[in-house]
Amino acid sequence: MSKQEGQVDAALCCSPVMREPLTAEQSTELARVFKAIGEPVRLRLLSLIASHPGGEACVCDLAGAFELSGPTISHHLKVLRESGVIEGERRGTWIYYRVRPETLRAVSSVLVPADAGAVTA
Repeated sequence: MSKQEGQVDAALCCSPVMREPLTAEQSTELARVFKAIGEPVRLRLLSLIASHPGGEACVCDLAGAFELSGPTISHHLKVLRESGVIEGERRGTWIYYRVRPETLRAVSSVLVPADAGAVTA
């Protein structure tokens, strides 16, 4: 894990937005993750990786799903990786990507209201 990805985890881990105000650092890191996954191609890439058998996908498995050039796909994967949403591992000439569940858990947890478990009458 890179230093940058570690900073994303640290900034997001502890402050649900619906329960208490975010710090400036937390809101910056959270916005970066939302911006990364808020683009349709990147959201679809994330979905393809997460749903791929074994939970990881080779870039060669992903490129065929889009009518985009290889460099464009690589750019979108780079944005997802730099935001801490996915991580990649080089194996020979290919890079295999997998979702970083801790980042998705942190992002989703900030949106859960404090009373999400409570039943209203």
